[in-house]
Amino acid sequence: MTNKLKLFTGNSNKELAEKMAGYLDITLGNAEVYNFSDGETFININENVRGCDIFLVQSSSNPVDKNLMELLIMIDAMKRASASRITAVVPYYGYARQDRKTASRVPITAKLVADIITTAGADRVLSMDLHAGQIQGFFNIPVDHLYAAPVLLEYIKEKNYEPADIVVVSPDAGAVERSRSFAKHLGANLAIIDKRRIKANVAEIMNVIGDVKNKIAIMLDDIIDTAGTITQGAVALSNNGASEVIAMATHGVLSGEAMSKIDNSPIKELIITDTINPKNRQGLSSKIKILSVANILGEAVKRIHEEDSVSSLFI
Repeated sequence: MTNKLKLFTGNSNKELAEKMAGYLDITLGNAEVYNFSDGETFININENVRGCDIFLVQSSSNPVDKNLMELLIMIDAMKRASASRITAVVPYYGYARQDRKTASRVPITAKLVADIITTAGADRVLSMDLHAGQIQGFFNIPVDHLYAAPVLLEYIKEKNYEPADIVVVSPDAGAVERSRSFAKHLGANLAIIDKRRIKANVAEIMNVIGDVKNKIAIMLDDIIDTAGTITQGAVALSNNGASEVIAMATHGVLSGEAMSKIDNSPIKELIITDTINPKNRQGLSSKIKILSVANILGEAVKRIHEEDSVSSLFI
């Protein structure tokens, strides 16, 4: 592809965008993103983007609606400036948990967000560890779905655990496929926590299925929000004889009382990635370690620009 690659970002996660630009050996695009006194978002692109292959990095994390509006306005600005192609790089896709009707009169907001990103003018979307794979089908434009598993696997492998000493634990039924794949790469067994969700952001741990006694239990999830599921799971694992509990997730939302729950839980270490800017979460627990997915995202951007395979990153 002959069109020049340019990478821009809003305010949600500039650090990640800068790391991606470093991996790509390019300079981050020059754009002003700020608010008028009444809260309206204004964006000014300070360089020529006509005919360029544009990648806009913006997680729809807290403040979710503000960051989402920044992304939509950036897409519109690029479209009106005659960019050749616009790819919305959304490392953390907010509203992903609202992917189906769970009651009679509730929205499917994950689909609504897909529609407005498309309507704004995005030509394709690049995201990481979507809460549900079917969200890709909510878009009528191409979606490249990346996984943080290689980064998380590398971290665990560096600890040189014996496969017989560890067990990968799915914190609920929805994470079983992800956890099974992770366990296979480590040569470890799989356990499952039977969870019943009472209401939004409130979960009750019911049972542990599988042998965790005297094992290092590695809980794997895509999102940790209020940390209720992961901390209750850690208690259940400890009560069932696990010698150590490590929690891992791609997206560390960590809202509400998450930090205090983590600090007061049996979790020895919580591993998350930088899809969400850690500076947006005050008072991070000392148990938390943040790994970067900038190289995976940067390589995907490079391959999309060069019309190369993205899926081969995970073979």
